[in-house]
Amino acid sequence: MADELDRIDLKILRLLQKDGRLTNADLAQRVNVSAATCHRRTQRLFDAGYVTGVRAAIAPDRVNRGTLVVVGVVLDRSTPESFAAFEAAIRKLPAVLDCHLVAGDFDYFLKIRVHDIADFNRLHGSRLIAVPGVRQTRTFFVMKEVVDNAPLDF
Repeated sequence: MADELDRIDLKILRLLQKDGRLTNADLAQRVNVSAATCHRRTQRLFDAGYVTGVRAAIAPDRVNRGTLVVVGVVLDRSTPESFAAFEAAIRKLPAVLDCHLVAGDFDYFLKIRVHDIADFNRLHGSRLIAVPGVRQTRTFFVMKEVVDNAPLDF
């Protein structure tokens, strides 16, 4: 379907990316098509996997998760089994927002939200270093979020 995206599809995607709460009527008006056409196009974009979900962006500090931590993780072995075991265990930690397998000095980077440094210390000491295969972690406390979850430029 990538070759089938036209300027209207791209505009729908850009508008939804900015505001997922737009009604179909508002979206149709902004892209200058009928509501039925807009609904059909939007549904096609969802069905084809261009839009993977719609959710609210919550202010972390308002729900006591104002401390952002990035953790580099090195595993003791680089095997498919050790990667799978780590990934299965890390999915069970609700504080982990993102987990990325990376190339370089670390095997994974984790993006974690916690209440404060003490909260992270408890998580690190009781859960994170107990994840299967973890040999080493390096922790980076985020001082300022300059760009976070920016919209895709297409």
